[in-house]
Amino acid sequence: MHSGVSLLTRRFLRDSLVTTGTSRNVFGSHCSPLGLRDGGFLLFRFFSFTPMHRRGPDPDDPANLIKEDGVAVCSQMWIENFREHDRIATNLSSYLRRFELWVLAYQKACIDETGSYVPKSSIQRAELEDLLALRNAVLDNRFRWGSRLEFFIKSPRDKTEYQSLSKRKIKAILTTTQPTPFQDKIVQEVLLMILEPIYETRFSQKSFAFRPGRNAHTVLRVIRRNFAGYLWYIKGDLSTILDGMKVGLVIGSLMRDVRDKKIIDLVKAALITPVITSKPDDGEQKKKKKRKYQKKRVLAEDEPKPDPYWLDTFFGFAPEEAGKLPNWGHCGILSPLLANICLDELDRWMESKIKEFYHPSKSDVIWNSPEGEAEHGNTSWPEFVPTSGPDKTRKMDYVRYGGHILIGVRGPRADAATLRKQLIEFCDQKYMLKLDNESLPIEHITKGIMFLDHVLCRRVVYPTLRYTATGGKIISEKGVGTLLSVTASLKQCIRQFRKLNFLKGDRDPDPQPCFRMFHATQAHTNAQMNKFLSTMVEWYRYADNRKKIVNFCSYIIRGSLAKLYAAKYKLRSRAKVYKIGARNLSRPLKEKKGQSPDYHNLLRMGLAESIDGLHYTRMSLVPETDYSPFPCNWRPDHEKALMEYIRLADSKTLEEQRSCIRDQGLVSPQDYISMLVWNYKRNTVRMDQLSLHHSNDENRQLLLGSNLEKKGDNCKEEQDDERLFVAQG
Repeated sequence: MHSGVSLLTRRFLRDSLVTTGTSRNVFGSHCSPLGLRDGGFLLFRFFSFTPMHRRGPDPDDPANLIKEDGVAVCSQMWIENFREHDRIATNLSSYLRRFELWVLAYQKACIDETGSYVPKSSIQRAELEDLLALRNAVLDNRFRWGSRLEFFIKSPRDKTEYQSLSKRKIKAILTTTQPTPFQDKIVQEVLLMILEPIYETRFSQKSFAFRPGRNAHTVLRVIRRNFAGYLWYIKGDLSTILDGMKVGLVIGSLMRDVRDKKIIDLVKAALITPVITSKPDDGEQKKKKKRKYQKKRVLAEDEPKPDPYWLDTFFGFAPEEAGKLPNWGHCGILSPLLANICLDELDRWMESKIKEFYHPSKSDVIWNSPEGEAEHGNTSWPEFVPTSGPDKTRKMDYVRYGGHILIGVRGPRADAATLRKQLIEFCDQKYMLKLDNESLPIEHITKGIMFLDHVLCRRVVYPTLRYTATGGKIISEKGVGTLLSVTASLKQCIRQFRKLNFLKGDRDPDPQPCFRMFHATQAHTNAQMNKFLSTMVEWYRYADNRKKIVNFCSYIIRGSLAKLYAAKYKLRSRAKVYKIGARNLSRPLKEKKGQSPDYHNLLRMGLAESIDGLHYTRMSLVPETDYSPFPCNWRPDHEKALMEYIRLADSKTLEEQRSCIRDQGLVSPQDYISMLVWNYKRNTVRMDQLSLHHSNDENRQLLLGSNLEKKGDNCKEEQDDERLFVAQG
């Protein structure tokens, strides 16, 4: 091609030099005696204005596939599923092809790998091409879960050259436990973004674990709101289901609402693909030699920082119900969603049993409506239940947090035993889980029910009830009833502190020094412990004994730090530490008199680090228990926003609002502003909202009349224009 263009150029220049000034060339212009400059200019114009066939956008270019923001695509999926929550999902492969979701999944996976957010604009083209190759491999069934050596895309932290590895290293990679491949995390994120909106609209309102917007605090508030008045409790541990289920049961539960073959095959392959784990050697283990001096480990440039000490310590306080996280096969972060999908059938079965069990009694003070959904008693004090006669309403409620369930029964113990027998049969038939009476104990409320490290108990109270009688007269009378108390377990708190080596002993706990912070400064150590205490205050937010339990935690932490500082600065006792550093340990302990200026002067000059004292050193500093009312039909904020958006986007809602405005004789804000502007232009009368509010009906009719006159004038102008057009024609 280049030789043809050069030959054409030489011929054109030769002809332009030979041609005389009076002759016309092929471009229809006269040539100057120089010829070369004009001919070159004309040649440039010829090639610049020659029509070229432009190529269309390359379908394989990753930049052309990003047509929309990934968050907008996810939001649209949530809106569609909340609008039609009973629809069976059949065509999910279209979302699997959306490259925007893959880019968003890549950003999420990078956050887990590097600990920092990767903007879309900073993703290199080579990474986008590798991500596109991964998407195409998933769509073409070429993707394999748990691949160790063949990757479509690698982690930003992975700098290994797999082609140059030795046989010994390759064998070690293939036969030992390795972290989850980066490409597997991306595929898991995409599947989670597609499946989570579908099932969040279908899940029961009785399950609270592994779901957005719900946590352990929500369970405690629901128990305080709905479990008052129950005598018998069934506490069940089904956490063995979280360890793993048969693939057929999981796929069967998944196919109840999803009928897309591509998605089902991906999840099934993730479940059946074996996970390679290293086996411990049977031989003698080599003893590790202790180093006299160990250098501090320097993190790599793209390596995420480990969890801080306060967060690592708080994770040790996780209750038993929240301590186990499912991890099935290669599903990874998709495993909690699959566990909820399987256990959702148990939730639905329990909801049907709740309706069957409900038998109202007219002589009962509360729960005497036939539907059972009406508000009972004093709604501002739901944990209080007035005493009623012998004929009581039979009622039951149920909550599930992960693999742990709690059932409250108001009625005889025989009813609770019958329900337990039916529950054992259901779990055996549905999940092939063998349960017995010991795994589902029936306990009375007077013994105290432990759930999420909080104890549910009952207290008899005699409050003064005030109510308004007929005629507006306020009557006060002494009442009697039971009050549901949700208190934090002090024994469980001591057990958790002992597990973290913060204390020893049960009856008389003695704080132990936390030597993990030995090499940290006093300011850094106090800051870490303050963060830990703040999280403890938030964790016991809804406990009735919040002040007492947080004050105990503060005593343990303060005593542990005092012993640490006594050993570090050689002060021999905690009393001496408190004498120098004050009660909250806010004063510096390393200062030597006569050798340096006062600490406050150093702090003022910026030569010393400020030391924050420990928080909550006195019980009066601990905040009160949060008794804010909990709605009956509670929904998370994101679900309420979605439902409100769907309601406002519906044309029927807009028409209902307009008809309501017309019926009540009101004016919408848009019409009100237009009438104000038109009235000011037409009648030169300025009226604001306050004057309109205080004005009489004549002023309102004036505004409405001015608006009608405007419409009439517009009609007259249109008729005049039509007559003029007809006359001209």
